[in-house]
Amino acid sequence: MSKKLDRINQLIALIKEKNGATVKELASTFGVSEMTIRRDLAILESKHIVNNVYGAVIYNPANTKGTLDKNYSLNNARIANDSEKARIGKFAASLITDNDIAIIDTGSTTDKLAASIPDNLKATILCFNINILNHLINKENLKLIFAGGYFHPNTQMFESSEGISLIQSTRATKVFVSAAGIHEKLGVTCATNYETPTKNAIMDSAVEKILLADSSKFGVVRSSYFAELSDFQTIITDTSLPDGWASYIRKLGIELFMI
Repeated sequence: MSKKLDRINQLIALIKEKNGATVKELASTFGVSEMTIRRDLAILESKHIVNNVYGAVIYNPANTKGTLDKNYSLNNARIANDSEKARIGKFAASLITDNDIAIIDTGSTTDKLAASIPDNLKATILCFNINILNHLINKENLKLIFAGGYFHPNTQMFESSEGISLIQSTRATKVFVSAAGIHEKLGVTCATNYETPTKNAIMDSAVEKILLADSSKFGVVRSSYFAELSDFQTIITDTSLPDGWASYIRKLGIELFMI
């Protein structure tokens, strides 16, 4: 077991035993920087093992795993429902036309979107995720805007107040948004709270809001709320959408594509 994984699993045990701790307390206990602890906790939040509540880290009682698996990878999200996400991403890429100004959110499905953008497309794209940027950087016909800041390894996302200001000063024709949970009453959510200010900014900066989510996200609630389903004009998902969702979405006046 690696030193990092060993520390993370000790973190889980300590947080569960104490039923809560601050970043400062955890950094002191483990003799590492607060930044290191925040990176560890970001991984645990993304796996829904802990929650951050008013600055204190608490154990998620719904979690069924006592430790983080030794095979944990930052790419796990890309593996889950990979073929569905590839179809969704490819279709979403076809919606970007020449002269569009598009914003691409962080996420495993939006990663597929970026990978599917054709080399001859002439558009402006704003992003803030290193993997998405890597898909786009050699496409000579694109104009790229990158909102940088602090790097989060578990999502490959950069975020900062300066990055948000850049997004807020940009106006886009389309924004492609990812989600970790979509619930009829509790709205659209993501897994990590640091994502929400950036997601709010991209939602406010685009004319057409397009939600990309495979069918496993529907009926799910994650910790960080950022939008209502009715805030979107278009939803792209796969053909395994749970019963009742298609009619509910269409009743809201949202255009639904099941790919």
